[in-house]
Amino acid sequence: MNTALLLLPDFALILLGAAIRRWMHLGDHFWSGVEKLVYFILFPALLINAIVKTRLDLGAALPLLGTALAAMAGGMLLGLLPKMFVRLPPLTFASVFQCAYRFNSYIALAVAGMLFGSPGIATMGLIVGAAVPVANLVSVWMLARHGEVGLWREVARNPLIWGTAAGFLLNLAGFVPPAPLQAFLGRLADASIALGLITVGAALRLENTPGVRGVSLWLVTVKLLALPLIAAVTGRLLGLQGLNYQVVVLFAALPTASSAYILAMRMGGDGRSVAWLISATTLGSMLTLPLWAAWLLR
Repeated sequence: MNTALLLLPDFALILLGAAIRRWMHLGDHFWSGVEKLVYFILFPALLINAIVKTRLDLGAALPLLGTALAAMAGGMLLGLLPKMFVRLPPLTFASVFQCAYRFNSYIALAVAGMLFGSPGIATMGLIVGAAVPVANLVSVWMLARHGEVGLWREVARNPLIWGTAAGFLLNLAGFVPPAPLQAFLGRLADASIALGLITVGAALRLENTPGVRGVSLWLVTVKLLALPLIAAVTGRLLGLQGLNYQVVVLFAALPTASSAYILAMRMGGDGRSVAWLISATTLGSMLTLPLWAAWLLR
């Protein structure tokens, strides 16, 4: 119960976003602009700010990152299974496939900060920094195979990859932002969490494409239950414990990223099915995330 109460403010922001969209009638153009602001400006600033402030010990981080990437790899393999039994249009499958392993970074950093404070944010930031390029490269590659947008063109213009790369390079170079720049990045980072969670709620959709429901339910189960189980087992095998173990399991238990919808739409995919999966995993995580957190903090 205490864990659920700790996470309540973050989920309340998501529900607030859904309520604002439904009752304030601000229009799709408004929300499209807000999503672009978060995606292209605020979220890269959040990544840079988190990674620059994180003390990178690559040797100690290897088991942590290995566990996170193993969970994602498990999601990719399990996400491919329906292709053996269900025939879907290639672009539709490529669109929903990414929902088996992508993660909502807004919720990731918000939950890590709420449960573990600054050390949690730093640890989750390190995982996010390493996992974002992998998730985006695989997702873009799958969609580019069946779409009309080239892989490297889409990668080159992806702000998440550039934000991550900039943060890592600045960190490895030993760059310490001057106080005004640090405050500027901090303000953008703070805005990204609240506004990002509100846009997650505003994007909730409960209408699925006919013929995709069975695959969608499988992917929801994979994302919310199978991935954290894979992370829990892999983390123990790699000797993780304490904060690192707790954060990586919560990372694996995150709902699907809202940016999966943006990517699917930008590349001509099935945005409707992706929006349903984002909504289903987000709403489902309101139950499963507190349960995983309570198990980790017992």
